[in-house]
Amino acid sequence: MRLATAVLSFSVLSALVAASAVPAAAQEAAGQEAASQAAAGIAGATRAAQAWLALMDEGRTADTWTQGAAFLRGAVTQSQWNEALRAVRVPLGAVKSRSLASTTLSRTLPGLPAGEYVVLEYRTDFANRAGAVETVTPMREADGSWKVAGYFIK
Repeated sequence: MRLATAVLSFSVLSALVAASAVPAAAQEAAGQEAASQAAAGIAGATRAAQAWLALMDEGRTADTWTQGAAFLRGAVTQSQWNEALRAVRVPLGAVKSRSLASTTLSRTLPGLPAGEYVVLEYRTDFANRAGAVETVTPMREADGSWKVAGYFIK
């Protein structure tokens, strides 16, 4: 009888362990899927930011507005955008070097509607100012594309 009870207890214990392993495996798979989606989002946002910064570096400020996020275009007119960039970005001169310093994925940012954002900070040396920090914030648009919603220089 003890042997039968021990076998039954072992069988029940094995079933419990197997049952608890399934959720753990599912959780791990879900975590891996979320990490994969986050990495894909960051990669897409980074590509969008780099293309947008290339326009900025070429002095194509009007194009940075038209190719920016709908939120950006709704927040400022193209004329206001061009004026602000002429006042702030143009005096810095040409980019001598730029390197990505940090990347942060976020669903909420102050002053912006809830959504998917990637905050990219670049360490940038301009011809007339070394050691600047450019913050470029792409957001995921309704069509799934990434477009720049914010740009700041410190």
